[in-house]
Amino acid sequence: MRLRSLLFVPGDRPERMEKALGIGADALILDLEDAVAASRKDEARQAIAEFLARPRTKTLFVRINPLDSGMAEDDVAAVADAAPDGIMLPKAEGGNSIAALDALLTKAGNDSARILPIGSETPSAVFGLGSFGNSSDRLCGLTWGAEDLPAAIGAASAREDDGSYTPPYQVVRSLVLFGAHAAGVPAIETVFPAFRDLDGLAAYAVRGARDGFTGMMAIHPTQIPIINSAFTPSDAAVAHARAVVAAFAANPGAGALSLDGKMIDAPHLKQAQHILGLAGEA
Repeated sequence: MRLRSLLFVPGDRPERMEKALGIGADALILDLEDAVAASRKDEARQAIAEFLARPRTKTLFVRINPLDSGMAEDDVAAVADAAPDGIMLPKAEGGNSIAALDALLTKAGNDSARILPIGSETPSAVFGLGSFGNSSDRLCGLTWGAEDLPAAIGAASAREDDGSYTPPYQVVRSLVLFGAHAAGVPAIETVFPAFRDLDGLAAYAVRGARDGFTGMMAIHPTQIPIINSAFTPSDAAVAHARAVVAAFAANPGAGALSLDGKMIDAPHLKQAQHILGLAGEA
C-alpha cells in the first residue's frame, strides 16, 4: 500500500469522490467526521458505502468519527461490508484505541481493512504515541494533526506567524514520527492548511520527507502533485541507493566499504534499502 499522498474528500459529496479518483493521490480519505454535518451523517454513510461498492481503482480509506463519539459503531457498520482498504481513526489514544477498532471491525464482519490512526489530537493521546507497536496487525501507519490539540488545551495557535510550529507542537510532531517508526509503520505528515500557498507546501513537504515521514495528507487537489514529488526519491538518490546495495551484495562479509570516496556501513545500507522501497523497488 503506497501512501505518499492521501486526499480528504467529504463523504456527503459523491461528485467530489468521483472527481478525486483522477487527481493522482495514492489514496482517498472519504470523510465521515469533520467534513460532514451531524444532520448529514447517514447520507454520507450511504454515499460512501455505494462508492466503495464500485470496482476499485484507488486505495480508499474512510475516516470515521471518534470511538467515544457515539457514532463510530454506526460508521463501521455502514461501510464494513463494502470492504474499504482502510479506516482512519481520529482522536486515537494509543494502542488500546487500535485494538478497540480492530475488535469493532471484526464484529462487523470485516477482517481486511487496515487502520491509520491520527494519534495526537487529545492531551492524553500524546502520552500514548509510543504504544502503537503490536496493537494490531491492521495498523498501516501513524499520522497527526495540529488543529484539534491546541483547541483541546486552549492554545491560541499551533503555529508561529511564519507558519512554523510552536515548540509544543514541534515536540508532538517528533513523537509521532518516532512512534510510527517504533511501531514499524509509515509516518504520515499532517496537512498544510494554506492550500493556495504552493511554495510553502513544497518546502513543508520536502522537510517532512527529509525528517523521515514517508507521505502526507492533503486537503485540496492542487496539493497532490507537489506532495507526490516531495515523497518520491529522486533519480540520483535511487541510483546511489542501488550502488550502496550492490556494494554490500558484492561484499557480504564486509562491515564497512568505500563508495565514491566515502565510507559506508550498515546504517547507509538500511537507508538505501528504505529509499528503494519508497521508489517501489524490492
